Amino acid sequence: MLPTIRENALHRFRHRPRDEREDFVAEAVALAFVMFVRLVERGKAELVYATPLAVYACRQVAVGRRLGSPLNVKDVTSTYCQRRKGVFVERLDRYDVKDGEWREIVVEDRKTTPADIAATKIDFAAWLETLSKRQRRIAETLAVGETTTCTARKFHVSPGRISQLRRQLFDAWQAFQGEPVSSPALATA
Repeated sequence: MLPTIRENALHRFRHRPRDEREDFVAEAVALAFVMFVRLVERGKAELVYATPLAVYACRQVAVGRRLGSPLNVKDVTSTYCQRRKGVFVERLDRYDVKDGEWREIVVEDRKTTPADIAATKIDFAAWLETLSKRQRRIAETLAVGETTTCTARKFHVSPGRISQLRRQLFDAWQAFQGEPVSSPALATA
């Protein structure tokens, strides 16, 4: 029965990305096995057929059911939560072949237009070019979510200085965007 179950699962999940498809097929095969064992334990082995078992297992996987883990609507990484709550989990980095480095991408909400996203990416890259090398490195470090203390250690300055620079970088970004600035121009890092 295993080849038939696997073939059905491969067909059912053929449109999924490759890594996700492999996980879904493996999960469907495991669920089918557990369902088979339960039917045998109940003395109903003669009622077991590969195709219905595979179809049911694939349906369970498709709605987010996983073997050995409860359905948790509070776990944003679970398929179940993503389907029930409409949560989207996306990567925040990509490899920039041109520069040979990893870059953070702008995370948009579902209301932002593609034009707004493109403009922000272009503007942010252009704004970074206006900064000194040190300021750019500090801005990029803060942009990836590093804490003030970790950033201060990395650049051999006090956490207070990083807080000042964070405010100056914010003001510089606002000025670049043509918005009112709340404090004096960007100081040297």
